[in-house]
Amino acid sequence: MIDLRSDTVTKPTAAMRRAMVDAELGDDERDGDPTMQTLERRVAELLGKEQALFFPSGVMANQAAIWLFAGRGTEVLLDVDSHIVEGEIAGVAALSGAQVLPVHGADGVMTAADLRREMRPPSRYSPAPSLICVENTHNTAGGRITPLAELRAIRAVAAERGLPVHMDGARLWNASVASGVSLAEFSDCADTVMVAFSKGLGAPVGAALAGAHVAIDRAWTARKLFGGAMRQSGMLAAAALYALDHHIDRLAEDHENARTLARLVAGAGGARVVPPDTNIVMIDLAPGDTADRVAAAADRQGVRVAQWTPTRVRMVTHLDASAADCERAGTVMRRVLTDR
Repeated sequence: MIDLRSDTVTKPTAAMRRAMVDAELGDDERDGDPTMQTLERRVAELLGKEQALFFPSGVMANQAAIWLFAGRGTEVLLDVDSHIVEGEIAGVAALSGAQVLPVHGADGVMTAADLRREMRPPSRYSPAPSLICVENTHNTAGGRITPLAELRAIRAVAAERGLPVHMDGARLWNASVASGVSLAEFSDCADTVMVAFSKGLGAPVGAALAGAHVAIDRAWTARKLFGGAMRQSGMLAAAALYALDHHIDRLAEDHENARTLARLVAGAGGARVVPPDTNIVMIDLAPGDTADRVAAAADRQGVRVAQWTPTRVRMVTHLDASAADCERAGTVMRRVLTDR
């Protein structure tokens, strides 16, 4: 079975498991875990931030960043199709008491022009804006990269209103490898940045939030409040450290495999493929076809895909899917889309 539902389905490699077993451990909550401290310093350095903090999940790290900046009764501006809106169970409202103002991107992903167009004018009758969030790469848009120039323009709009920016960079590693822009250059466009280890990097668990010392010190409180206190977390940190050393550059292979999938599937049965920037391939089905039918038919032929909407399926390449696997998966999907 070739599982392309997500890059979260990856399993730790044998070498990563050995690194986990051999990790030096401590109590992160009390005295600090030495391996975790090494990871947090490494992430802060890579992202060009003062400090980083490990979280059990990217959702928790995103919500901690929002909790830092968004006071109760304020408004968070972000892309209407962002993960924070679509995949975090109204956490902005539930955990921070704020609401979201969804920004509709004219070209599928929020730009500075979109943001400026949809920001409310200051008014005593409207909720005050407190935070702008960006997502890079953008999952629902098909792993699309927001270019550095656009991120800087969004940062400038935020500065005009005195607003901080948080970046959901769960797949920022992919954006950096595909674009050649450094992680630090991307991160410079935001006050806080979340990166995940459990997607393309192949670690079993975890994410990190990076920013200024004062922000990350408060984020520790948010993590505790949200139930994310760590103990002997060095085993998880060791997996992430191994991934940073061995799995970043190879993301280019996933991007090439995604292009292979797109080439094989494009046009089959009238389906339209969103050209992939990175490792996510979104397939919009022909009129009358359904994601339910396509996913079930592909599964019977040994390929698992995600049902994204009733008429869209998603395929994500990763380190557990070889080039040969992706060739086969693309051939299967072409047949499934054509024979209906």
